[in-house]
Amino acid sequence: MKFKSATLVASAFAFATLGACAESEQEAQEDLTEQAYESQEDVLEEQADLAEAQGDEAQEEALDAEADAMGEMGDQAEDAVDEAAE
Repeated sequence: MKFKSATLVASAFAFATLGACAESEQEAQEDLTEQAYESQEDVLEEQADLAEAQGDEAQEEALDAEADAMGEMGDQAEDAVDEAAE
C-alpha cells in the first residue's frame, strides 16, 4: 500500500511539473517515464535500507536487486519512447 501511495504522489508531482514546462510531447513522455521508474526504484532502495537496519540481509539483497532491475527497466522504457518517436 505504501508503494502505491508513493507512486501516486510521484505521478501527480510529475504531471504537475510537466504541465508547468514548455517542452515537446516526446520530452514530456520521456521525463514522465523516467520519473515513474525512478520513484519506484527509490522506494525499493528505502525498503532495502530498512531491511539492512533490521538485520535482514537476504531481504536487503533482494530489494536492492529489484531496485537495480527497476532502474534498468526505466532506461529501457525511455529508450523505447525515443525509438517510437523516430
